[in-house]
Amino acid sequence: MRKLLAVLLAAALLIPGAAALAEEEPYTISILLPTFYTEPFQYQDNKVVEAIEQATNTKLDITFVPDASYAEAVSLALAGDMPQILAAKGHQDPIIVSSARAGAFWDITDYIEGTEYLKDGSSVVYDSTMIDGRLYGIYRSRPLARNGIVYRADWAKEKGLDAPQTLDDLAAMAKAFTDPAKGTYGLVMCKYVDGTIKIITIMHGAPNTWGVDADGAIYPAHESPEFMEGLNWLRDLYAAGAINQDFMVLESTIWDDPIKNDQGGMKLDVMDGGYRLQDWFEQNKGVPAGEEVFNLVPTVKNAQGQELMWPTAGLSGEIIITKSAKTQEDMLKCLAFLDFLNGPEGQTLINWGVEGVTFWTDEEGYRIATPTDQEVSFRSIQGSLNQLGMGVNGDLAHPMKQEGLRKLYNDNLAAYFDYVVGNPCAAFISETNTMVGEQLRILLEDANVQYIANEIDEAQLQAVYQQWRAEGGDAIIAEMNEMYKAAGH
Repeated sequence: MRKLLAVLLAAALLIPGAAALAEEEPYTISILLPTFYTEPFQYQDNKVVEAIEQATNTKLDITFVPDASYAEAVSLALAGDMPQILAAKGHQDPIIVSSARAGAFWDITDYIEGTEYLKDGSSVVYDSTMIDGRLYGIYRSRPLARNGIVYRADWAKEKGLDAPQTLDDLAAMAKAFTDPAKGTYGLVMCKYVDGTIKIITIMHGAPNTWGVDADGAIYPAHESPEFMEGLNWLRDLYAAGAINQDFMVLESTIWDDPIKNDQGGMKLDVMDGGYRLQDWFEQNKGVPAGEEVFNLVPTVKNAQGQELMWPTAGLSGEIIITKSAKTQEDMLKCLAFLDFLNGPEGQTLINWGVEGVTFWTDEEGYRIATPTDQEVSFRSIQGSLNQLGMGVNGDLAHPMKQEGLRKLYNDNLAAYFDYVVGNPCAAFISETNTMVGEQLRILLEDANVQYIANEIDEAQLQAVYQQWRAEGGDAIIAEMNEMYKAAGH
């Protein structure tokens, strides 16, 4: 039966417009997604949504939740009224693992090969997202060497500063950008502090989540001396006023606002944010095209002369079909919908929308930046539909000309591939972590934030680290070591 359904699905997908031409009524799909915009999404008369629905013979019922509240929304949805499709930001989050094991999601392992586009995803990444050897989601592909430093190149030029080469240079630049009289500071941070901490601690030489000591034993990254060096680097900047003092409450949806408002000079995040900021400045502040306001630096040298990067995992969570798709036929319709979104037309629609409505092209046919007077309507119509993006087969969307920061970013992805620091336990699922990992994660993150903000001292921080061990960390460490050794290390 499974093989037959897979063959039928494959045949339907290989017929152009087969779903749209079907005589059956449009299939309603409920979807839960995070949003990174403050503008309300336009649900009625939305040309982009209408184009997706027409192409897939569906009726979309999309709920957007602000990113800062999304984890809670997923927990509530999984405990009650689940959507048929949801974006899981962490494929190994305890609630995702436990829900999969409880039968809340469809097992799609045997259906991927019957699709047109999803089958071309990386088998290595697919395998890394499996739970107990079975596949429950489509990974959201991300370039490995994506994280780094975005800073105001024009501010640096005014200060006579070259691109930072070392961590000391980077700290000096952040402090040079800080001027209380002007209300400026060097580094913009937000409530999503974990990413900033990982970027800077790994630059200092800390492991990526888990390390391997000289005896081949696994240990948590926060117990490494280099991790403390990274926290102290941030603590020093905060004490100097070089980090926004409200970072603990600044929502990730408005993380860029201090930079757009000429208050903040840099951020540690995905480097593609740099060319998006450049586009915004050109469209909204009259910056001539080609006059670089920003620069991208993938990493800088630490005290040992190393250049290290916190990579993405090759993915950023996954898209899951839940058992709210009641039957196998319902699941296959949802899978066909997701497959379409991985093709050229689908990728263009969810990432850029409809030509002449949310994106435009130049005389050469390349996509161009959204005109200033269209930006708000773009966000209202396009919203965060890109959070449905998987791109397991690469970027097939309508192309933009590769020049300036956009070209630099793409060049860096290849040039810095070997600088990324892998997580030796990325594929392992700890049973204890599944049960209490979320509470322990919050415990650590809260303590790290308090330490950076000088609300607790190092002795108090280390006491929390010991509490982490006592409340489940020791068991997680033991399980990770057992799985690491069982894998032949």
